[in-house]
Amino acid sequence: MGGPGDPPEGTPEGIPGGGEDEYRSVVFDESFVRAARLQEYSAQERMADHAPAVRRRPPLRRAGLPRQALVLVVLISIAFGAAVFMGLRHPYQTPGGQEPAEPLRMTVVPLAPQGRVPGTAETARLFERSPAAEFRMGAEGVPLPAARRTAHFSDDQVLSALTTAKDYIVRSGLDPEVLGGGPVRSVRVLLDPDQLGQFDASFKRPAADGRHAPTGWLVRFDPSRVELADPGIRTNGTLRVAEADSATLEVTADHTFVYALRPAGQDRAEASLFTVRRELHFRFDRDDLRLHQAQLVLSTLQAGPLSCAEDSANHLRPLLAGQTAKDGPPAGTDPYVTGRATALCGTLAAGAQPKV
Repeated sequence: MGGPGDPPEGTPEGIPGGGEDEYRSVVFDESFVRAARLQEYSAQERMADHAPAVRRRPPLRRAGLPRQALVLVVLISIAFGAAVFMGLRHPYQTPGGQEPAEPLRMTVVPLAPQGRVPGTAETARLFERSPAAEFRMGAEGVPLPAARRTAHFSDDQVLSALTTAKDYIVRSGLDPEVLGGGPVRSVRVLLDPDQLGQFDASFKRPAADGRHAPTGWLVRFDPSRVELADPGIRTNGTLRVAEADSATLEVTADHTFVYALRPAGQDRAEASLFTVRRELHFRFDRDDLRLHQAQLVLSTLQAGPLSCAEDSANHLRPLLAGQTAKDGPPAGTDPYVTGRATALCGTLAAGAQPKV
């Protein structure tokens, strides 16, 4: 059998070199011939058309990506670049940026009792004979309503707003450490960063100015005077959510907390009930929803039995079993005096006290 370069009929006789063509080194292979820029016309073509002996061939297309593939590569590159650019931007940022959180406006209203504060050593009896008899205990009294989507917010975002509001209510009104005047970090971490300066200033320099009262942010008692007589705090209230605009959700919380208190360090002393009603208005932008934070924009607290003469801005100093309010509402408030909020004080209804 002949080699790959031999003619089909074999090597002609008389070829020197044992059948090796002396011009084999200059024989052109098929790829070389096809790549030639000049091509000789056949004899028939030259006779018919009187054409020159050779003609120029069109250049061969070099191997490479087809035009459609190049276009696809360009489109993918553009899409990838756009994705990287959008990823560097905040995924929830609105075109005009988020509005800074507004300062908290707060009102603390002491409620003075009309007579002697009732009390007993049996805390269960206190609750059973009060309007709080049907209240739930602790965080169970802060139930979440159904989370339904709004025009611009999903079910999950609405649920996030409600959950954050509940967490704030529980930590600021039911946590024993916070109630006893202890660390407040668990409440602080739930606030929008824009409000942290006001929050910190309220605890460093408390003031009854409608802006910097610690009791406007949370419930806390003067630990030198009172302590919890029963860890089971009775709670009742509601949460409502609504869309303020296309970029903001609002949650309104209205809850009543009932605490059994006694003098600090006196385990055998009679206990009495102390009632706090808090109405809180929360606001959430998309950053707050993502970070589990809230903007607390309005806080109203009514609490009693308290003495109107006591400063309730820093700590709540409840009147305990057997005590009475020796002073009624302030005799007079001058609305022309600036620099201090107008004093507010109310009267605690007799029906709000337990019948013991």
